[in-house]
Amino acid sequence: MSIVECVPNFSEGRRPEVVDRIVAELAGAPGVRVIDRSMDPGHNRAVVTFVGSDREVGEAAFRAIRAAAREIDLRQHTGEHPRIGATDVVPFVPIADVTLERCVEIAHALGERVARELSIPVYFYEAAALKPARKNLPDVRNIGFEKLRLAVAADPERAPDRGQAALHPSAGATVIGARRFLIAFNVNLETTDVALAKQIAKQIREKDGGLPGIKAMGFFLDDLQCAQVSMNVCDFERTGLERVFGEIERLAGERGVAIRESELVGLSPRAALGPGTAARVRLRGFDPKRQIVEELL
Repeated sequence: MSIVECVPNFSEGRRPEVVDRIVAELAGAPGVRVIDRSMDPGHNRAVVTFVGSDREVGEAAFRAIRAAAREIDLRQHTGEHPRIGATDVVPFVPIADVTLERCVEIAHALGERVARELSIPVYFYEAAALKPARKNLPDVRNIGFEKLRLAVAADPERAPDRGQAALHPSAGATVIGARRFLIAFNVNLETTDVALAKQIAKQIREKDGGLPGIKAMGFFLDDLQCAQVSMNVCDFERTGLERVFGEIERLAGERGVAIRESELVGLSPRAALGPGTAARVRLRGFDPKRQIVEELL
């Protein structure tokens, strides 16, 4: 049987009861199983991971987007992480007996339905992108909900791929795509200097000449009172967790700053976490039974 992973990100990380209702809605769809969820109050963001066949994941994702539109009002939302939607991003990932091209089909069908039935405009990214400039997720949502609300009607370059050129008043827009497995990996620094985290992020990310397959941003986490380098490791076979951790440790050390810890947001393939890797990158609260994707299928 085919297995597709879907990892929707919701703009809510402080109210567990809201995320509970969204998860219950998607879990009620036939043939899918929720295998992970996490909430980050600093980023004010939740990440949910579920799996199902290529015939079933699209319906579950639609139910989640519909529920989030009822539950989340971006006009009342603040957080460190950039976002443009109540359901901010919905990637489909091929896991077993399914192609990336099939995941693109699922993404496009979902986008059509979301725009038509929920009046939420949709942008397509990564393998599902219809325009080269939208392949990279940060390039789609880089100005955030508040500025995009104004720009989308005035700037043709900001027009959505599906739906009207006007954001949903409270739910914003949603970015839907298809991609290979991505590891969300954050490193917390023993400093409150967010400028340092931003500088390190720029040095390590691929688009600025850094490490292959690394996307990175710098944040200040109010709940932990520290600066964080937040990353998407888009190709762990080219740049693994130990390599990127070591580079951050080196760059921070040159400025007299130590590493506090690292964290996974969501899941990782077993191949990305060999023997001793979790300890060497100081991975906080790591539980292979809950955070290695193969253990949950």
